[in-house]
Amino acid sequence: MKLVVFGLTITTSWGNGHATLWRGLAAALARRGHRLEFFERDLPYYAPHRDLLEVPGRGALHLYPEWDDRAARASLRGADAAIVTSYCPDGPAAAAVVADCESPVKIFYDMDTPVTVERAQAGLPVEYIGPRGLRDFDVVLSFTGGRALDALRDLFGARRTATLYGSVDPNVHRPADAIARFRGDFSYLGTWAENRQHAVEQLFLEPARRMPDRRFMLAGAQYPADFPWAANIFYVNHLPPAEHPAFFCSSPLTLNVTRAPMAAMGHCPSGRLFEAAACGVPVLTDWWEGIEAFFRPGEEILVARGPEDVVAAVSRSAEELSRIGHAARERALQEHIAVARADELIRIIEAA
Repeated sequence: MKLVVFGLTITTSWGNGHATLWRGLAAALARRGHRLEFFERDLPYYAPHRDLLEVPGRGALHLYPEWDDRAARASLRGADAAIVTSYCPDGPAAAAVVADCESPVKIFYDMDTPVTVERAQAGLPVEYIGPRGLRDFDVVLSFTGGRALDALRDLFGARRTATLYGSVDPNVHRPADAIARFRGDFSYLGTWAENRQHAVEQLFLEPARRMPDRRFMLAGAQYPADFPWAANIFYVNHLPPAEHPAFFCSSPLTLNVTRAPMAAMGHCPSGRLFEAAACGVPVLTDWWEGIEAFFRPGEEILVARGPEDVVAAVSRSAEELSRIGHAARERALQEHIAVARADELIRIIEAA
């Protein structure tokens, strides 16, 4: 199959979770004999942070300065599926071109459904969705399950919905040797976001204050100058995906924090959760509805509702944590790898 994607980015993992997911899917699709072409606007704030300049496998990258209907239509000739994603800077224009084509299966992939829904319910514009909503697409995929699917139908007229959760590429994320500059007792990898700052305060900053003798490692982009650092919190700026395994594996336990709109909607596993699990590192996550569908709490993942849960988890023995990390890796490799999601995507396209 030939798949054409109009998305936010595949060339840089700085400040977003889209790129890593598409890289894994593209590589997995190529291993199955499929081809993915990716259209990405050349955004000035992403340009300095590019860590990939070609689509993995048999794919093609269209990095364009300005939207061009003709280039999009040319690429869509002979395509089996056309996918427009959330936060695509030219989403409405891409959707209009896709709607005007007869042959490919037309898909919208909302990789940010809770944000999309929250803005729509508040009466705010959703810039990446055009005036016709999602009614022109054969299938609307969601990175988030549960109530998110109903909201996409009710708010945007989606005719058929399905989930396509995040995944991990085990060729990129796997057990690695610890690195001295990443060593800690507890780690957190994530871009700064206001709508998860409360959870970060409760599950990372407050435990750091309560455990001043423990080393807390934080990595991610866009943290503000007034972020409330503590003496035992050590910061690493943005890490490219290739360095994620070493970061995860340099601490016996890592934290997953979900953006508030996603946590409120439930069924919202982040890519970081699968990445850490594939590295064999136990994850401590905030609670959200549906988590047990992805990992068994207490056996394959730990759940925290407040700082006291974090303190208890960090204080667990190395043997306990290692056992949980091993179980998480087995589950991730069985169910949450990129090739499994790629196969799922192909089945959705064939059914449509």
